[in-house]
Amino acid sequence: MLPPSSQPVQCGFPPIPAGTPLTDQARIRNFSIIAHIDHGKSTLADRIMERTGAITEREMRDQVLDTMDLERERGITIKAQSVRLSYTASDGNDYILNLIDTPGHVDFSYEVSRSLAACEGALLLVDAAQGAQAQTLANAYMAIGAGLEVIPGLNKIDLPAADVESSAAEVTGILGGDPDDVVRISAKTGEGVEELLGRLVRDVPAPSGDPDSPLRALVFDSYYDAYRGVVCHIRIMDGSLTAGEGVRFMAVGETHEAAEIGFLTPRANSVPRMGPGDVGYLITGAKEIDRIKVGDTVTSAADPAPTALPGYAEPKPMVFSGLFPTDGGDFEDLREALDKLSLNDASLVFEPETSSALGFGFRCGFLGLLHMEIVRERLEREYDLDLVTTAPSVAYQVHRTDGSVVEVRSPQDLPDPAQLDTIEEPYVQAMILAPAEYIGPIMDLAISRRGTGGEINYLTPERVEMTYRLPLAEIAFDFFDTLKSRTRGYGSLDYEPADYQESDLVKVDVLLNGEPVDAFGAIVHRDKAYDYGTRMVGRLKDLIPRQLFDIPIQAAIGGRIIARQTVKAKRKDVLAKCYGGDITRKKKLLARQKEGKKRMKMVGSVEIPQEAFVAALTVED
Repeated sequence: MLPPSSQPVQCGFPPIPAGTPLTDQARIRNFSIIAHIDHGKSTLADRIMERTGAITEREMRDQVLDTMDLERERGITIKAQSVRLSYTASDGNDYILNLIDTPGHVDFSYEVSRSLAACEGALLLVDAAQGAQAQTLANAYMAIGAGLEVIPGLNKIDLPAADVESSAAEVTGILGGDPDDVVRISAKTGEGVEELLGRLVRDVPAPSGDPDSPLRALVFDSYYDAYRGVVCHIRIMDGSLTAGEGVRFMAVGETHEAAEIGFLTPRANSVPRMGPGDVGYLITGAKEIDRIKVGDTVTSAADPAPTALPGYAEPKPMVFSGLFPTDGGDFEDLREALDKLSLNDASLVFEPETSSALGFGFRCGFLGLLHMEIVRERLEREYDLDLVTTAPSVAYQVHRTDGSVVEVRSPQDLPDPAQLDTIEEPYVQAMILAPAEYIGPIMDLAISRRGTGGEINYLTPERVEMTYRLPLAEIAFDFFDTLKSRTRGYGSLDYEPADYQESDLVKVDVLLNGEPVDAFGAIVHRDKAYDYGTRMVGRLKDLIPRQLFDIPIQAAIGGRIIARQTVKAKRKDVLAKCYGGDITRKKKLLARQKEGKKRMKMVGSVEIPQEAFVAALTVED
């Protein structure tokens, strides 16, 4: 968060005095650190900031650039963060390093792609003990496709299990070149960091923007600050930006004043001017959240650029889930929170949704289950909301009998079976990297999840790359966890969307007292429908409290019941006051009680406590 004061913060670089010439472009280096999850990106960023004097020893802590509590608790990077550093090289020249630390998990690959668009180079980091992993390859291909200079580095060379030579050979097998050119680093001890910085200033090209052209700046990230409004992170491509001048956002056509511009060093540091190649922040004072979009081009209002920058491709959600406030009065608060969060997380999409069981909420699209979990936690922590998350599903292409095709993101949106012709589900191309000894367990797992293909490529005699075509619904839930279990933690997974394919899918409804509850319905493959129905009714039987009449819990496909459990009624002892006497009197009392329960069941409604919804729809189960 930027400080509420408009005064520049004295940290790292002093503010640049007015009238100072723009920074020499030839001495700017913009680069990202990319790697598989837990390969040491954030720790290396800490060592680089230590070496360049961006933070003092008193300010030093682990994962300086991971500013969210969630990031520090989980030990992962969720949001890409940028920082401007000053470095004096061995040749005596001073350089400006704009470093962007990126996430490693596949769910946040959109953050990586946005960061790469603001750079000329990328440091590809590989754990020397684990070797190249699935996201190592995915990020490497992403950087090469963006036309960046990729510098390979081996981290954790100080570990006893490190196999430096083998890992270096794997990296050069991906990128080409000589294994001796791979930089050896220990981000924990700082070994090799100086050599790495030398390689960065030598090999990463300087920005090529034209300082005399009209201003064009790329918005690669943004967030909402309660004091300052929308804060944009920008990279100047051409021209220059002066504090106080009018700027125009080309995609939305909005004009604002550049109230404050500056650099992150790593704290906010305002400056009067920014030039080509500079990476920093822009505050316009805009409070309207939908007026600024990630990927937009900022230009001068007085002398606008004729064309905008390419921007970013829209992210395509992979998993959909409903978010509902436990208190219906919090619906508008949830809407406002999602608006603000989507400014900071451009891959989050949402639209209003209504559930007969849960009330008003939103159907949200996520890039994966971890992304969904992080969004829910951020909404609850940062905006003080109490939410119920429905079971996640994927988007299906439904062909109706009248020839039309509709996209169905929620089970309750599935048309009536009489109107259905076929259902197509999304497939992905999955890449699994693991030691060769686990080929058998991986093949068994992929086949059990309806996987096809199974191409095997030996990267080295000990490591294999396996490619499968899998339904997205089969890997969206627990596939990754199961893969880790079967490979003792050594397997890694990356996937990308492929296409849609017709499948034998059915909708499983869950009925309470004969009435369907839309929150518990699901679209599953016919072979797994019985398992889902049995599991859900068994779980609900344990969660729904006993009431004054029997409650049948049923799972059904259309009109056919496939599973059933019954929550038995509370029973009052109506014979407590009958001591001895004629048996017919006791039978009359029992018959009257039975008739009363029958009438109660016909008019009574089943009350489901909120805790039952939360427990029954828990993703981990």
